[in-house]
Amino acid sequence: MLGYICKYAPVEVFAAMGETVQRIEPQVTSFNQADMKMHPNICSFAKGVLEEVSKGEYDGIILTTCCDSIRRLYDVLTEEMPDKFIYMLDTPRIIKDAGITLYAQRIRDMIHAYEVYSGKKFEEEKLEEIIRAHQREEMISLKKGGPNIGIIGARADETIKQILKDKGANVAFDLTCTGLARKLLYDAEDVFGGYVRGLLSQFPCMRMEAAAGRDDLIQKYAESVDGVLYHTVQFCDNYSYEYAWLKGILKKPMLLLETDYTKQSYGQVLTRMEAFLESLKGSRKETSQRRGEESMYVMGIDSGSTSTNAVIMDQDRKIRAFSVIRTGAKSGESADRILKEVLDRAGLKREDIARIVSTGYGRVSIPFADENVTEISCHGKGAHYFNPKIRTILDIGGQDSKGIRLNENGEVVDFVMNDKCAAGTGRFLEMIARSLEIDIDELGPIAMKSTEDIEITSMCSVFAESEVISLIANNKEKADIANGICRAIANKSYSLLKRAGMEPEFMMTGGVAKNPGVVRAVEEKIGGKLYICPEPEIVGAAGAALYALEQI
Repeated sequence: MLGYICKYAPVEVFAAMGETVQRIEPQVTSFNQADMKMHPNICSFAKGVLEEVSKGEYDGIILTTCCDSIRRLYDVLTEEMPDKFIYMLDTPRIIKDAGITLYAQRIRDMIHAYEVYSGKKFEEEKLEEIIRAHQREEMISLKKGGPNIGIIGARADETIKQILKDKGANVAFDLTCTGLARKLLYDAEDVFGGYVRGLLSQFPCMRMEAAAGRDDLIQKYAESVDGVLYHTVQFCDNYSYEYAWLKGILKKPMLLLETDYTKQSYGQVLTRMEAFLESLKGSRKETSQRRGEESMYVMGIDSGSTSTNAVIMDQDRKIRAFSVIRTGAKSGESADRILKEVLDRAGLKREDIARIVSTGYGRVSIPFADENVTEISCHGKGAHYFNPKIRTILDIGGQDSKGIRLNENGEVVDFVMNDKCAAGTGRFLEMIARSLEIDIDELGPIAMKSTEDIEITSMCSVFAESEVISLIANNKEKADIANGICRAIANKSYSLLKRAGMEPEFMMTGGVAKNPGVVRAVEEKIGGKLYICPEPEIVGAAGAALYALEQI
């Protein structure tokens, strides 16, 4: 079996020689081989391909000159696997006649190399049969019902499409590196030349000469869909720049997904995509009040990494009881504990609750919940409930940070998440508090007593802790170190909010909102006041309860 990675690879040529050809879609858990044999800043897709190929399932690999990372991959593969057919096909940037002639000759050179390697012969008649049997038209597939989503960018794998399908969305088009169905051109007078022309006439990737017209083509495609998902791979700068450009010209909701092609990124991808699809649903009608009728109660549960929070709300949107507990080793067990606690506080029984909606990272692990909604949507709805003037939310939780922008109806317009690093989160503050030998609750009040500005230069949790230890060794005051940490978190939070789009009024949610040192530092950075409700940890749970009311 031969593997390939690029839509410009002439896979039908090998099929005509009787070979099985498969596109390589890395699904790895680590980069053990790649980290030893490649530079750390090499594209994670190239690393993933190396890990996948190292399993030994492929007899040969067809690569194209799409970027420097793939060139480095070729160097490693030829050195590590000298007995396999590793071929780098130099794909021209131009798609005019000269480029077609050049590419046709390079493909014939590759065919000859494979004939020598395998002993098989290429027959143009068989290629003609394949072309005539598999001609496909490039088209947009729109469906009624769920939202129609277009995918743009670099190498979106099948996991992303499956999530969309599972959530009731339709992939209307896929303009990524390997997305479109191949449009094979048939030319009776020049079968091979027509085939090559068809390869180079596909929707242009970023390296092609025709990429200058990508913006117009994308805008044309995007007109027909409800939202656009833009996927890029870690360290793939070209596509990151294009996203920033398109965000300014496309009039459709867009979601940026940057993945590293590991299985561990699934949870991060799922949360972002669910929140994006929820934001496309638009506003729902307010629940009609049922005064004079029998009381009705709903519950929202926010299962986070640090705390589990619950809110019971009545039919008049009034909070009847709430509870906040520490999340234990198992989110399901924490949910059982808080269910009992909040019911006791409200003086209710389980059968009195008409509907339960869960949110947070542990939302899928709560078996008694009727539905789960992402914490991004719930924080937006909860923030609007506590203060309808709020347009920008900073949520700093136990293991991630979010910047969320709302419209006047409390609907999520845009959001940015930082969940691949603990820097600037509750866990980060807990680590620093341990280094300072103080309780986490003391960190903020101590920071307020600072008299010297100390700059914490690193926001990596490990390096920052080492920096704090060095400051302690230099007899710096705990108050000054704590204030330096708070200012470092404010700097990181500011960049997050800028990416989401800052618009007054501002609100801070999550457990870190109880830290006065961080609150002061963030307010100084944004140049405005933060609204903080009496219990900032229940905003997501309140939003989940509101979703439960709307569903009823």
